[in-house]
Amino acid sequence: MGTSAGEWCVIESDPGVFTSLIKDFGVQGVEVEEICTLEKESFESLKPVHGLIFLFKYVNDQGQPDGTLIDDAMNTKVFFARQVINNACATQAIISILLNTKHEDLTLGGTLQDFKDFTQSFDSNMKGLALSNSDLIREVHNSFSRQQIVEYDGSSEKSEEAYHFIGYVPIDGKLYELDGLKSGPIDHGAFKGDWLDAARPVIQKRISKYASGEIHFNLLAIVTDRQMMYEKQLEKLNELVESSMDTGDDSGSSNPLEEEMKDLRLKIERETQKKRKYKQENLRRKHNYFPFIVEMLRVLAKEGKLVPLIEEAKSKQSSNKA
Repeated sequence: MGTSAGEWCVIESDPGVFTSLIKDFGVQGVEVEEICTLEKESFESLKPVHGLIFLFKYVNDQGQPDGTLIDDAMNTKVFFARQVINNACATQAIISILLNTKHEDLTLGGTLQDFKDFTQSFDSNMKGLALSNSDLIREVHNSFSRQQIVEYDGSSEKSEEAYHFIGYVPIDGKLYELDGLKSGPIDHGAFKGDWLDAARPVIQKRISKYASGEIHFNLLAIVTDRQMMYEKQLEKLNELVESSMDTGDDSGSSNPLEEEMKDLRLKIERETQKKRKYKQENLRRKHNYFPFIVEMLRVLAKEGKLVPLIEEAKSKQSSNKA
């Protein structure tokens, strides 16, 4: 899957990382939330949901997909890009959902809109190559790389487990699975009503293929920015209250609205705190702690404390093995 394109790092599967990633692409109006269970109730408070991102431990399964694999030449509705480079599947799954979403809450911004327009006539392989060679997209992706304190030579006997991201998105009344390792999008058929009711059993069936003890799954949803949504709702309620005041209605009927407005202000404050937390966590992820560690070791060595601490650690390690 590798190409000569620039290196793509592994990024953490975290709603704060993915939300910030989307914002840094210039996209407005959406964020990422984690979903803990496949129960219907887990999705209700997140609506509207524009797409699902499913992370799982990759196995070399070449079996037939559950849905219908759409041939590249027959695909006229779905933006689909083949994955042609390692470590890019998280960003590719997110971008694929965003480029297939048509909703008034979502604004793509210049970077992704230009990319979509530029690759519109490309086949899926060329779309994948264009994505992997996009300096702007790669730079944003790599800005969320985890700081590596020590470089390993890769000669460890234990091979790393591979994880893969795929997307699920509704398009024109059908549920599609977007897996960059496939040759095209997978059509899971038409749905009536809530598309999430169609997506949940598809994801559950994929999970059930694994051993009963397997827990290496993660499900995230691309949803409307909660703070933006609450602020719009608050603005409408403010207009209703002002309208009732202009008409001289002082019957007390606005009290329920005041309570609802108070609840929305609390929700907005929680969203503000959540975004502040995301920002702090991402700063810590990106910060290089190596100079601090080196200086701390130097000071400990100068004060004669480093060797005793090392010996103490070795002693504890030996005791734990015993």
